[in-house]
Amino acid sequence: MDWYPLWNSLRIAGVSCVLVYFAGIFAAYYAARLPGAVKGALDVLLTLPMVLPPTVCGYFLLLLFGTKRPLGILLARFGIRLVMTWYGGIAAAFLVSFPLMYRTARGAFESFDETLAQAGKTLGLSNTYIFWRIRMPVCRQGILAGTVLAFARALGEYGATSMLIGYTPGRTATISTTVYQLWRTNDGQGAFRWVMVNLAVSAAVLLAVNLLERRQRERGRRP
Repeated sequence: MDWYPLWNSLRIAGVSCVLVYFAGIFAAYYAARLPGAVKGALDVLLTLPMVLPPTVCGYFLLLLFGTKRPLGILLARFGIRLVMTWYGGIAAAFLVSFPLMYRTARGAFESFDETLAQAGKTLGLSNTYIFWRIRMPVCRQGILAGTVLAFARALGEYGATSMLIGYTPGRTATISTTVYQLWRTNDGQGAFRWVMVNLAVSAAVLLAVNLLERRQRERGRRP
């Protein structure tokens, strides 16, 4: 059994999750502090990929990064090609998973008690210190939930991924595209094996998150 689709799916989901983590926190933090009208317009823009069909997201990525498009030509000058390459899958996974991280993190930041930040400022603490040592620990449950959702969404992404990078065994194949290709070629047994692999990986991720949350709750209860 060729395990490349599993390895490729994990690295695409992992890299995109790291990018989504920082980008989502940055966008959510500043969006939560914007006026209502501006926040509403920004929300529409940043969460639109969550309601669009994944194939539509993939189509827009092709319009942006296609080999004959301005951005695609510009990236090609630096030796970067997102179409039909495994790292193009990172762009697809980032686009479809970003709204989950953004919305969850924004909700966590909006529920944060700003008096804690004001108290830190009166003690002479910097904004950076307050953000990482006060705001983030208080909002960690929402941040963690958004990160897990983003990783899971990236791991199971099919529509945008298949549009942008296609399916090439040993190069761009992911679990989702492999399942579809095996099913399309009437290899039901092979497709079922990869479905079970995907279920096992997803269950392991959720189990690890549950254990982490339990440890954090236990630490919070300690005097």
